[in-house]
Parts: sequence; structure tokens; C-alpha cells
Amino acid sequence: MPNIVVVGAQWGDEGKGKIVDLLAGCADVVARYQGGNNAGHTVVIGREKFVLHSIPSGILHPGKRCVIGCGVVVDPASLIEEMSELVRRGISLDGLCISQNAHLILPYHRALDQAAEARRGDRKIGTTGKGVGPAYVDKAARLGVRMADLLDEELLREKIEANLREKNPILETLYGHPGFTAEAIRVECLRHGEVLAPHIADTVRLLAEWMEAGASVLFEGAQGTMLDIDHGTYPYITASSASAGGAATGTGVPPTRLDGVLGVSKAYTTRVGSGPFPTELAGPAGDLLRTRGNEYGATTGRPRRCGWFDAVVLRHAVRINGLDTLAVTKLDVLDPYPRIPICVAYRYRGTLLRDFPFEERVLREVEPVYEEVEGWEVSTAGLRSLEELPPRARAYLARLEELVGREISLISTGAMREETVVLEGSPLLRWFPPLRSACVR
Repeated sequence: MPNIVVVGAQWGDEGKGKIVDLLAGCADVVARYQGGNNAGHTVVIGREKFVLHSIPSGILHPGKRCVIGCGVVVDPASLIEEMSELVRRGISLDGLCISQNAHLILPYHRALDQAAEARRGDRKIGTTGKGVGPAYVDKAARLGVRMADLLDEELLREKIEANLREKNPILETLYGHPGFTAEAIRVECLRHGEVLAPHIADTVRLLAEWMEAGASVLFEGAQGTMLDIDHGTYPYITASSASAGGAATGTGVPPTRLDGVLGVSKAYTTRVGSGPFPTELAGPAGDLLRTRGNEYGATTGRPRRCGWFDAVVLRHAVRINGLDTLAVTKLDVLDPYPRIPICVAYRYRGTLLRDFPFEERVLREVEPVYEEVEGWEVSTAGLRSLEELPPRARAYLARLEELVGREISLISTGAMREETVVLEGSPLLRWFPPLRSACVR
């Protein structure tokens, strides 16, 4: 079976965790390629809900190998807490590998993140304050502390001392923070290193060996395309390459070994944090979407901003990621609406825009151009076959396919694995034939 990238096609929170968990049953390896513990992937199995922050969603499948790639920034304390919780709930971590080249999020990164965000005032980005951005800054500035450094006490001490000579004056002078002592951070890191050492590995070599032996790999991102540092709504983005291209750089797997890209999109649109959001709904309309979709951040609990489906955003995601096909989640959230708007273009000062504009001022002024389709006004929650879906729900999905230019392979009608429709003849079934027996009714 092939090596497939699963990528968010909106601003994140599209339901990638469920999709990766579902597909992991057909793959051998799941590799996370970017982001930090600012992400939260929610997976529901039976009556149990798991929220994963750094560990790939495939960990819930016994016997699967899971890789945290070099493109991820890792908060070791948070990762150990996540690991401990999984073990407590009976999940084995035997297959978990962490890239020796993954950079660490350390206490001064979190302090800088929170202090800088507080200082931005009206220009707040909406960061989670987890230290992810400052850790990527240090990586780019060649100041980072990497996972392998946890196993080298002397090098670890040198790097932390050098970094604090730079960070403490900034924290103390600019932000009024007391700063940190190198010894306290070093001791904490060494303690974390003892726990993580069995999992730290040359994951580039391991992935190459596994693929050479015929293993199938799923590549999982943390955020969505519109939060990509190069291709998202800058500066209201994350600090890494969330789009499909990041799968190669974030794991060390050559682009030539990637066989396809599955984009995940909600049947409507959400985003968290600040920044442009053309189809955002204010007031009761947005509140209803939020309530029906339980749109609250898995990591922070923050209410998500909600709006109608934006085909302009999805067409951009198709272009940037080379999406082969789509998975559409949370269709059931739209069940009660008699009419459902779809954004087909933007209007800016009298000009119709069909491609996504990146000028911040333009984005703040654009008005969505909607067409409306008839709603179905019956429950689709938990449906598991295309034939069960109301004709108007199928018509809505068909219109999305026309506007985006890609066919839909999978429809999610609930949070659980089995609440899924996989379409016969779709690219997804060509990639993963075992899904037919699992999901096609």
C-alpha cells in the first residue's frame, strides 16, 4: 500500500485525528511531520475519547509504528505527560520513535511566547502560549536544543547556558520576567531524557528501511493549510510547514516516495485565534454552528470561530497541496438548516476574486459571495453508507466537489470510527482496499 499525506485543507481542526486513526488500521507507520503540542487531535473509540497533542494518532492501533519527525518541536514535559496518560489507559508505546533531530520546547520558549503575545495588543496572533513559535525561531537561528542533546549532558549544559545569556536579558528587560537558571533547566532536561531515551532514534534511517521493506506510511500534520508559514494567512499562522510539502522535510522522506495527498475539510469552516476569516458568522448563527459542532479547542478549550464552507480556501488548498481527494467531516452539523450558503468567490471593491488573496488589507475587506443550496433537515448523524444520506445532502457534497475540483472519498457523520462513509470507486479505496470491508456498506 502507498505512502499518503493527510493534510488539513482549512485552518486546522478539520478532524484529521479521526481520519488518520481510521486509515492507520490499513497502514504500517504513522509519522507526524510538523507542529508542537499546540495541536489537539481528538479520537473517539467506543465510549472512550483520546486527545493527542504530540503523539501520532496511529498510536491507538496495537502494533503500529509511530514516528515524531524532525519537523516537530517537542515539549518533553508535555510529551511525557501524554505518554503516561496513554499507558495509564492501556495503550502500548512500544512502537513510538522520536527523531533525534526534533527540537525541544524549553521553559524560556513558553515564557517568551506568552509575554510577546500579551505585548501585541490589537495585533495578537492568537498563539496558545505553548512556546512553539519561539522554539522554531531558535531552530532557524541555529540556537535550538535537539532531542539528541538530552543524552549528552555536557553539550546540553553548554547550549542552555548560551541560550539563557540571550533569553534572560530579553525576558528581564523587555517583559519584566525574572528569567531562568541554566542549572534548573538542565536538571529538568536530564530527567526527561532518562524517560525518553528508549524512544529517541534516527527516524530518517528507520523510515527509509521500513519503506524499503514494503511498509506503508501515513504522514500526519498538526495544523491546516491556511496556517502554513508560507502559504497561510500570514502573520496569523503557525511557525512551520503545515501543508503537504512539510511531510518530506519534516520526516526526511524524499518527496518521490510520497504517493498521494488526502485533504481533510469540514462541511463548513472554523478557525481559532486572530486573523482574517471571510465567511465567519457572528451572533446566533455562529453560535449555533459552534454548539452543534462542539467547536472548542481540544488543547485550549477556546471557542472556535465558525462560518460557512469556503470554496476559495479549498481551491487554494488543492493547489498548494496537490490534493488528490477529500475527506469531509461533520456533515451532520448542518442537518437542521433549511438553506445552506456556500462561499464561491470574494468581492473586493467591486472586483470578483476567485483565487485566495494574501494581502492582509484585502483579506480584511473582502466580502464572501454566496450561493445557497437546499438543506436536508433530517439527521445524518451516524449514517454509514451513501445510500442512507438524504438526496439533498448528497447534492450539497456534489456541489462542493464541483466548486473545489476534487472528488470526495470519505464523509464523516460523527466522531466514532464507524460513523464514516467511504465512497466506492474513490481514490481512498484504491489506496487502502481493506477500508472496503471496514467502512463500505
